[in-house]
Amino acid sequence: MRHTRHGEHLTQLTRWELLFPVNCYLVREDDGLTLVDTGMPNMVGGILAAARKLDAPIRRIALTHGHMDHAGGLAALHTALPDAEVLLSTREAPLLAGDRQVLPGEPQAVVRGGWPKQVVAPTRTLEPGERVGSLRVTAAPGHTPGQIAFLDERDGTLIAGDAYSTHTGVTVCGTSHLLFPFVAMGTWHQPTALTTAKALRALDPIRLATGHGPVLERPSSAMNAAIAAMERALATNGGSAHAS
Repeated sequence: MRHTRHGEHLTQLTRWELLFPVNCYLVREDDGLTLVDTGMPNMVGGILAAARKLDAPIRRIALTHGHMDHAGGLAALHTALPDAEVLLSTREAPLLAGDRQVLPGEPQAVVRGGWPKQVVAPTRTLEPGERVGSLRVTAAPGHTPGQIAFLDERDGTLIAGDAYSTHTGVTVCGTSHLLFPFVAMGTWHQPTALTTAKALRALDPIRLATGHGPVLERPSSAMNAAIAAMERALATNGGSAHAS
């Protein structure tokens, strides 16, 4: 597992899974570490080793969303770290527990992607505007109905889950990408994903950390280009960003 430090607070942990990289993040706080996403089950040992290397305990496990490549290691981590908080959005909690129904008032699209058979219930669910240590919770639906992002207000780092991808170029989730189609294939509702991408861009992050691909410094222009590409794709394909 590769460890990459970004700024004073963020460590990116990356492991390649077959054809693409999977990221999770350790965020340093005064009382220890917040782990954002768990990656796949085979990443758990590397995550625990990274925390030991940073010489700090993992106090909180916060999920951007419940897909397998973001929550697959949760059960094993909870066993290893039984005192750590387990946090995810209120909307995502039933999805992770197996209820994939969309709610009244939500776009009536199929919830996509691979989900772990999860037995770990959150110790606390999160709403937009709440805080996880130094991270402010931001709504980021589209890839899943309950995805959230985390903004570190100390330095402007945005941990965006799969709202954006930076692997083989910066894209909004749901945009077809021949070199890396998997995030698009797992996206629930593309127009909602576009709305989220614009909202996250409006936060004017200094650093963009995603579920797949490198951390991007000064990402504003790249985010603008990704939004414009998604807008063109939706217009061309009649409201769907998947190529016909």
